[in-house]
Amino acid sequence: MNRRFNSYNSYFVKNFGGRVQKISIDAGFSCPNRDGKISTGGCSFCRNDAFNPSYCRPEKSICQQIEEGIEFHQRRYRRAKQYLAYFQPFSNTYKNVDELEKLYKEALEVEGVIGIVIGTRPDCIDEEKLSMLKEINKSHYVMLEYGVESVYDETLKRINRGHDFETAKKAICLTHEYGLPCGAHFIFGLPGESREMMLNAANIISDLPLTTVKFHQLQIFKDTSMAEEYLSNPEAFHLFTLEDYIDFVIDFTERLNPNFVIERFAGEVPPRFLISEPWMNLRYDEVLNLIEKRMEERNTFQGKLTMNNLQLK
Repeated sequence: MNRRFNSYNSYFVKNFGGRVQKISIDAGFSCPNRDGKISTGGCSFCRNDAFNPSYCRPEKSICQQIEEGIEFHQRRYRRAKQYLAYFQPFSNTYKNVDELEKLYKEALEVEGVIGIVIGTRPDCIDEEKLSMLKEINKSHYVMLEYGVESVYDETLKRINRGHDFETAKKAICLTHEYGLPCGAHFIFGLPGESREMMLNAANIISDLPLTTVKFHQLQIFKDTSMAEEYLSNPEAFHLFTLEDYIDFVIDFTERLNPNFVIERFAGEVPPRFLISEPWMNLRYDEVLNLIEKRMEERNTFQGKLTMNNLQLK
């Protein structure tokens, strides 16, 4: 599609012949960082309901959520004829394998759904679950999407993540060994991380066997422990301005493995959840357009600084 980065839309056109739309599902999962297994406080930045669309409610059946989600997206994206059921809020592998298989297969029974994307933590996966997902992957698309957030253990500890980076690496590598596509989510601007540290993370991430990556700028949500920390000591945070973020994320993309599919460059949530920078109220499409325009102005592209070190597939 002649873009300066390896886009998510292009990935689906290449693999499925056209647009594929993700439909979010809230299947009522919990999280070991909330229910006491690891902690009861959760990650300091976390507010899952900020990302849930209106149709996505755990009191509804999975089928009902998908059907309402398809109707919702058909009004916005009329080209989409194929769908992925996206198990999104909390840790969607945090049940026993039989319960998980039942939930995933329920989603796959809905007409038009060609696969599932499962958002989870890297400490909530094991070989038994991956073996089950590998069987499903023989007939349907299956992707695991891990919340990694940072490559630095000191940052993960500070945000009460409840696992280290080595745990994330092991989960990603094990998922790859089982032949399943794997994505990872990272946050830019977490407290304690300098610009140099964040840019260096591109080199670390690029060595992982990932299919997709998703990037979000730090967004500070109301009613979180990070919000309390920010309001009591805002000087400890360096929140990106729009212009600074655009140039930063392009600098990062230049260092990133060009084989990785970039699903998102930035986060978008309803403004009512935020207490942070005004530009974070912009729609993602607006931010993406500014990033692509700036890439053209800089005559740059994903992996520009790594082309001599990586062999393109």
